[in-house]
Parts: sequence; C-alpha cells; structure tokens
Amino acid sequence: MNNSASIVAVILVSLASLAVGAFGLRVSRTMSDFYVASRGVSPVLNASAISGEYLSAASFLGVAGLILARGVDMLWLPIGWTAGYLLLLVFVAAPLRRSGAYTLPDFALLRLESGVARRLSSLLVVAIGLLYLIPQFQGAGLTLRTLTGAPSWVGQLAVAVVVCLNVLPGGMRSVTFVQAFHYWLKLLALLTPLFLLLGAVSNRSDDPDLGTVFVADWVEPLRGDHALYLTYSLVLATFLGTMGLPHVVVRFYTNRDGRAARRTTLAVLVLLSGFYLLPVVYGVIGRRVASDLVAAGRADSVVLELPSRLFEGPVAEGLTALLAAGAFAAFLSTSTGLVVSVAGVVSQDLVRWGAGHRQGIRAFRLSTVGVVAVALSLTVVAAGVPVAHAVELTFAVAASTFCPMLLLGIWWRGLTSPGAIAGMLVGGGLSMGAVVTTTFGVATTGWFGVVMQQPAAVSVPLAFATMVMVSLATRSHTPEHVARTMVRLHAPEHIDLNRGSFHPERWYRRPGVPHPDGPTDRGSGRTGDRPAEATTGAPTVASVAPVDVRPGPCVEGTSDGPQQPAYDSPGATAHRPGTTARRS
Repeated sequence: MNNSASIVAVILVSLASLAVGAFGLRVSRTMSDFYVASRGVSPVLNASAISGEYLSAASFLGVAGLILARGVDMLWLPIGWTAGYLLLLVFVAAPLRRSGAYTLPDFALLRLESGVARRLSSLLVVAIGLLYLIPQFQGAGLTLRTLTGAPSWVGQLAVAVVVCLNVLPGGMRSVTFVQAFHYWLKLLALLTPLFLLLGAVSNRSDDPDLGTVFVADWVEPLRGDHALYLTYSLVLATFLGTMGLPHVVVRFYTNRDGRAARRTTLAVLVLLSGFYLLPVVYGVIGRRVASDLVAAGRADSVVLELPSRLFEGPVAEGLTALLAAGAFAAFLSTSTGLVVSVAGVVSQDLVRWGAGHRQGIRAFRLSTVGVVAVALSLTVVAAGVPVAHAVELTFAVAASTFCPMLLLGIWWRGLTSPGAIAGMLVGGGLSMGAVVTTTFGVATTGWFGVVMQQPAAVSVPLAFATMVMVSLATRSHTPEHVARTMVRLHAPEHIDLNRGSFHPERWYRRPGVPHPDGPTDRGSGRTGDRPAEATTGAPTVASVAPVDVRPGPCVEGTSDGPQQPAYDSPGATAHRPGTTARRS
C-alpha cells in the first residue's frame, strides 16, 4: 500500500500544530503566561486542552491493542482514566486552583512550608513526567514504522522537534491552543473511519480467525493467576493516579478561580467519556479481523492497520492517513503538556538564575530542551515495555506519591512535612522499584513479581498510612500558617479574607534579598516592570518587624493587596484587622 497520504497527514498535523502554537506566542510575555497562561483560560477551552493532552498514545493506540490482546479485563483502563477526573472534581480541583501555585512543588511549599518537601516533589514531578514521555515517543516511533517502515527513532525525533518548537516560543499559552485543537482532531480521526469499518465488518460472512488467543481468556474477566489482585491494583492506580499527574494538575492552575476549575473538570468528564468508547470498539473489530497482530507482538498498531484489512486502494489510504494524523496529534499534545509541567519545575527549582521574568523565561526554555533530550535517551532504554503498561506504571507512581499528599494536605490540617516526605518516599520507592524492574526486564517470581507488575494496591495504602502515622508522631512540626493556608484552599474567592502572601514567583526570597523584578512602587501594587496585580483590599501590616517588608504582588484570585512574603521567616504573619465577608 502506498503510504504517501499518511506521511502528508503527519506533516500537515505538525505544521498546523506549529501554526496554532504561534498564535499563543502573540500573547505570551510574562512568566505567568509561560507557566499558567496568566490564569485566564475559559472552562470550555481548558477542558478541550486537558482532554487533548490526557488522551495520549496509550489512549489512542494502547487501549485498542490491550482490548485486542487481553479482552474484557482491559475495559478498566478507559473507565479508570475517566473516573479519575470525578475524584479530581470532588476533592482537588477547586482547592488546588485557590492555592495560587504554578506547580505541584509550589503547592507542597505552600501547604507544608518545607524546602525539603518542595525539592522531593520536584524530583517526583521530573520522574513522573519522564516516565510518561517515554510511551509518547514510543508510540510516535511505532506509528511511523507501521506507516513507512522507517526506524523508530525517526518518529521519536520528529515528535521531539515539534514539541520543542511548540513549547519554546509561548509556553502554556501556546500549548493550551494546540492541545484544544488536538482533542477535536483526535475525536474526528477515530470517529470518521469507525462508521466505515463497522459497515465493512458487518458485511463479512467468514468466521473470525482467533489466532493464538483463546476465547475464554478474552471474554471472561478475572482469569489467570492473581487476576483479582492485578485488576484491583490497576483500578486503584487509574482512579487515584490522575490527580497526581503533574501535566494534568498544572492545567487547573490556568483557570480563573475554583468555580471555573470545577466546571472545567465536569466538561472533561463529558469529553473523555465520549472519546473512550471509540478505542474499545476498534479493539473489538481488531479481534475479529486482525487477531494475528497479537502473536506478532504488534497489538498496539491495530488502530492503524484496520483500514488496510477491510478496504483497498484510496479508501484504505485515506482512512489510514486520518488515523495517522490523530495518532500523531495524541503524541504531540500529551508530550507538550508533559514538557511544560516538567520544564516549569526544573526551571524554577534547578536551573533558575538571575532576577526578573526574562531570566525565568530563559531558564524555562533551556529546561524544555533538556527534558526532551533526556526523555529521548530513556526511550531507547525502555524500548521493550508496552506503551499502555508504561502508562499504567506511571499512574501507580502518581497515585503512590502526590495523591496522598494532595488529599491529606487539602483535607487534613494535621499533615506535617515529615509525614508527607516519609509517605512520598515509601510510596514512591516501592512504585519506582516496579518501574525499574519492568523497564530493565528484571525477572521476578511469586507474589513479589505480581506486586512489581502492579504495585498500586500495596504502595498507595502504605503511602497514606505512613503519612498519617508519621504526622501524628511529629505534631510539633505542624506548619505554622496551616490555618491560613486552609482558609486559602477552601474559602471561595468572593469572600474577602486574608489568604496570606505566598506567590510562586517569590518562593526563593529571603530577608535582605532584593525583589527579582527590581524596586517596588509602594502603594501601587507594582513591582518594577511587572503589571500591577488586581487588588481589592488594603495592604496588610506585618506583625513581626525585623523582616523584609517590601510589598510584592498578591496571589491572583485573592483580595489581599501588596504584602510581604509571610512564609519566608518563622513567625512573620500578615494580619488584616476588621475584615468581613462580602460578595464581590
């Protein structure tokens, strides 16, 4: 079959992505633009962007391949990946937006008031992001190899280059428009061929060739050794892992307020529910007409190969080209989101230097190139790991680390920094051990091997229990400003309250260190050349005198005026006398 149409489709998707991203460049000027799109993304646009980046290579190709190979048990993957947003909606979305953070390490610093917790969170963000980038590059290599016979590294390099070109100019602003475009392209790419494929399958009168896959293993759930444990562990990882994925969580920081974050999550549930019906149907069709792919070890390519199995000539070429465009969009959208989230953490915590937003943007761009280069190198090492299973392990790591920290940090004021650190080390150590054994093919047997295959059922409860027990044993380390932080997280934005002075661009400040954006204009809310933050209340007064009292920008979405970074020095708190609740 002539694959020139598919190659043209991939090139067009790449060019269209760059063109859409260039639009975001026109409005990207500040660090807030690069990290969180200045928190001005509407719920509909944000929901499309979240769905675009969430529907990765594992969703577009991997789910259909797993349904083809392993049958009904794999239905838990699309169910879990969608239901995870329901838990995110109920427990995390609005408080996380109200925190005013740019990244998960920002939230850890705000809630735990610990530099160690922040640095550990930064390392985990980088680890999870790289683990999730690996299957995206793998899927890109698989797609181009299936379509053209080219080596896998060609597709991987192509995705890496386009991702860099999308992220470097405009950061989150550019990525938001690109990912929203990619969601609707992926939906169209799967939905349009499906009608023709279903019609062609219904007209076939020959018996399906089941190949080497036994019927009972495919249609009956919970078969095989340790099937019950493996299924429940997978369910736990997918349900809880969503709220711990850095590239998912960072998108909620781009909403205007907590209410918009909830509306965004609800819209995401609708968009994902509609999409995930489609790969399942592709897997069922593949079971009937392409089951030989299982024995050949190419189950992940079933979506791309179905048109050539049921049609010939221009129809097959056109449908394959459309599916190839959707698959390439899946790799690009998820990869760009991951790179933005990881590069944001690296640039803030590891390579940032100098002062001012220009240096911050420069560090962000250098971090972007470094993250993509490291991910490409790791993809070569993990070439033998199936795409969907690599994503499963990533969800297990996220569910074992950030999920307990977020849930307990938001809803339990008793969480301490030693407790959170210990829990993330225990959960992350066990789940990352599973990743290492799987990636490098370390042979494991018995129950230990089963746990290493799906660690979430063990690592998640251990992480929660460790955080609770260590926090109870270290009550003296309760963060000093935890009461005010809980007010910030849970009080709606229209209530005029003192929510503290934490701002993610000022977390590194210490007494006596000049503000990174230069002299401040006291009383105007301006710092150097930075635009004034919106304020509705009077400036706060420090209750402790010997600290840096120069005002800085208030947290966006709060009613506080310019104030000092209260968390920089123990005992330095902000106090506003006589405030009352009111509606804006």
